[in-house]
Amino acid sequence: MVIILLKILHILVAVFLILVVLLQTGKGAEMGAAFGGASQTVFGGGGPAGFMAKLTTTAAVVFMLTSLGLAYLSSGGRSQVDTLPASQPVQELPVLPTEGQSDIPAEVPPSGTDIPEAGQPVEEPSR
Repeated sequence: MVIILLKILHILVAVFLILVVLLQTGKGAEMGAAFGGASQTVFGGGGPAGFMAKLTTTAAVVFMLTSLGLAYLSSGGRSQVDTLPASQPVQELPVLPTEGQSDIPAEVPPSGTDIPEAGQPVEEPSR
């Protein structure tokens, strides 16, 4: 029921915001601007904000709040972090060998065999 009311309010505020923005006159749209008498500042005059500007700001804030409210209610009150699967236990990583160590086991030649010198061909044992 709350979501329906919030959707209706959101749509009404959106339409109202569109109308308020369209009803505002642009900068330099006065009669004096047609003859070059208006001040040509980049962001308009520095005077206080008029009634329409305050109305636009209020409508925009209400529109943003209803947008956030609809997003929160449509998610069921859960954040995206809550919907992630449970984490798996961390597997222990293998320890890398440090300098002077090797993770490859050394092959020990059977007793009674000669270890070939560097640069000599290795003979395959017969089976």
